[in-house]
Amino acid sequence: MKILLISDIHGNYPALEAVSRQVQPLGCEQILNCGDTTVYAPYPNETINWLRDHQAFSIRGNTDDKVIKLLKGKTFKKPAKPEKRIMYTSTAAVLVPQNTEFLLDLKKKKILRLGQTFVGLFHGSPADHDEFLCAETKENRFLELAKDTVCQVVITGHSHSPYHKYIGGVHFINPGSVGRMLDGCPDASYAILELTQGAITVTHHRCPYDVEAVVTALQQHQLPAMYAEIFRTGRKGN
Repeated sequence: MKILLISDIHGNYPALEAVSRQVQPLGCEQILNCGDTTVYAPYPNETINWLRDHQAFSIRGNTDDKVIKLLKGKTFKKPAKPEKRIMYTSTAAVLVPQNTEFLLDLKKKKILRLGQTFVGLFHGSPADHDEFLCAETKENRFLELAKDTVCQVVITGHSHSPYHKYIGGVHFINPGSVGRMLDGCPDASYAILELTQGAITVTHHRCPYDVEAVVTALQQHQLPAMYAEIFRTGRKGN
């Protein structure tokens, strides 16, 4: 069984579409999405439509959490700066009803049985929705998490840091960010998980996409220019 692992799309449909084209010949049977589907690039409906059309298993991330609050008529304190808040409010404002329902239905975690393998989807970590697990995270932390999970495979997002670690009998995987990598290369990041009898293998991939299409869309939606440079450079920005 081949499984496409994606996370942190951040509304970047051009990047997601490029990944879809690159992966198509591999014939993946499942798609697992670890959250932060929305916010930053201005394609929330196109992105959610793709996930719905492809019957992806999805959970919510921290940016999704804030959009969900807005959809429920609530607000949030951070980010406080107008140039950052607008990325959330503009997303909530354009969602069509079926995609609003999609977001509202998302849970913070999901555990699946794929064949004989239990696979857990978490945004931050199995212990904390907002925890950052990175390639540089110390082995002891992964050992602690391994002791407390029933899963043989734990997939996380949030840190935008691709890795695969086998620690304490658990495969910990982060596919990186489809829509907003922060390592100086804007190319989309994803992973392929392959489950065969008695073996679990993971490969990470990068995929170029039309960054200027995102920049143009930001301009058309009159969103802050700072995000154009963030997408062009593959850096976090201020």
